[in-house]
Amino acid sequence: MRLPPAKSTILVAAALATGCAGARTPASPSAASGAGASGDAARLARLVDAYWEDVVVLNPILATMVGDDRYDDQLPNFYAPEYRARVKAHDEKYLAALASLDRARLAGQDRLSYDVLKHDLEEQRDGLRFPDWLVPVNQFFSVPNFFALFASGKSVQPFRTVKDYDAFLGRMARLPALFDQAIANMREGVRAGVVQPRPVMEKVVPQLDALLADAPEKSAFWGAIAAMPASFPAADRERLTGAYRARIAADVLPAYRRLRDFVRDEYLPRCRATVGLSALPDGRAWYAHLVRSSTTTDLTPDQIHDIGLREVARIRSEMETVKKQVGFQGDLPAFFTWLREDPRFYYTSAEDLLAGYRDLQKKVNALLPREFDVFPKADYEVRAVEAFRAKSMAGGEYVPGTPDGKRPGVFYVNTSDLKAQPKYGMETLSLHEASPGHHFQISIAEELTGIPKFRRFNGYVAYAEGWALYSESIGKELGMFTDPFQYYGRLSDELLRAMRLVVDTGIHAKGWSREQAIRYMLDTSSMAESDVVAEVERYIAVPGQALGYKVGQLAITELRREAERELGPRFDVKAFHRQVLVDGALPLDVLRTKIREWIAAEKAR
Repeated sequence: MRLPPAKSTILVAAALATGCAGARTPASPSAASGAGASGDAARLARLVDAYWEDVVVLNPILATMVGDDRYDDQLPNFYAPEYRARVKAHDEKYLAALASLDRARLAGQDRLSYDVLKHDLEEQRDGLRFPDWLVPVNQFFSVPNFFALFASGKSVQPFRTVKDYDAFLGRMARLPALFDQAIANMREGVRAGVVQPRPVMEKVVPQLDALLADAPEKSAFWGAIAAMPASFPAADRERLTGAYRARIAADVLPAYRRLRDFVRDEYLPRCRATVGLSALPDGRAWYAHLVRSSTTTDLTPDQIHDIGLREVARIRSEMETVKKQVGFQGDLPAFFTWLREDPRFYYTSAEDLLAGYRDLQKKVNALLPREFDVFPKADYEVRAVEAFRAKSMAGGEYVPGTPDGKRPGVFYVNTSDLKAQPKYGMETLSLHEASPGHHFQISIAEELTGIPKFRRFNGYVAYAEGWALYSESIGKELGMFTDPFQYYGRLSDELLRAMRLVVDTGIHAKGWSREQAIRYMLDTSSMAESDVVAEVERYIAVPGQALGYKVGQLAITELRREAERELGPRFDVKAFHRQVLVDGALPLDVLRTKIREWIAAEKAR
């Protein structure tokens, strides 16, 4: 789901009281603003405030995700040419405004804000040439799935007051136009030769089938009504129940049915047999843009492919060491097979799996002060992925919370295939998705004071996923991975991120087939086949996105090594982590400059 012009890593949720001990997140030094500001700094402060207000008008879904309820009834037609024209005008307006400022006269947070905003606007502008609106639906990022989550009453759309319920009626009324535009765009894509690969859309049809129902009360869109607060006045309860029943029956279910019928009967037969983006018109340039966007670097697909091959070889060598440590007799493929098939490594019930992750939540929270002196105020919940989207989802997912604490951050665990959730992978997945990974980093950013809102709620794949993968890598330092099988799980997940560099570039730049990519991952790792298929089809559906993980982790790790080397015994890991975290998400080049300036300042003390 493309939500321009602000970055958004996935859907958002809210915050609970923290279970972490230690200091609260410090406020970053504020950008110059108010009566004491002057010149370019004051103009920048006014500009970034205006920019954010324009962003949430353009993108009211983002406003809802970050707890701004002013636009909870709005659902723009993201796929319409008029909307793209608004985005283009927005980008040009703010790029021109930035060009009128003298960056050399800015310092500290002001310069960071200038650099981040310029990066975002230029990337957004450059991406507008590529017709992603012609392929608006896939099984991984999907407006139909996201909308069903909104309606469930358990996600980002608030359902606390009568006003909240009335607001969502507005969104439901606007949904048919969005779906009809998606259908029109896909028809245009067929004519232009820009269509989705067949495996992608084969997964979409059952997702849409799962969201259809014979009656509103039996649908996923009835969740909010089923959970309506008992405190609502009887007249409002009756009115809202009737209004939702009518809206779901007249607008929502027919729109989903039209989309399902179109995809199944008209679009799917015209989908392409190829899976790489390079097979589309201007596809190589399109993929190169997505690579730059995901990694926030100038690395080429060939360079990334080679990095992936080197990392795969290194990690497999470490796996050989673990194999010997646990006394397994046999080669690495046999070790993989044993780990996949031995029942001791798997839970037999979804509830036991979820309970295991909740126990890890308590354990990790108690260990965090070893490596950190900044913490989010918010903790998170552990939940199972909803059944209607579980079959095409990865093993885990984090949905952030709002800084006001009204929605909990959620670590979703996919319980649909317990054989794809080995016990030895749990510590790693928890470190990545929850703390000190996604939950920790995103919550700290959202809770910051003194920086513009667009930076508090911003996100970059390379930074956010790079940090989460880096969080896995410090597990031993934290006191995790004392069991060699758990450390193998860490290597297994790192191997996945290294394989992504090989497979994503293989598919989209080197002509690999779906089957070739699946076979490579099965031969190289111990992953369950169902997980491998879901991963490969994810890379097909969202080209380039999976590259940011390993590229970002390698960049953060190298910055840490540089700091250790330059500062020697004066290096403080808590101070390093604070510097990475306390200015919100940053493009890697901006982060690199920031950390090097911090190193220089520390050396000069």
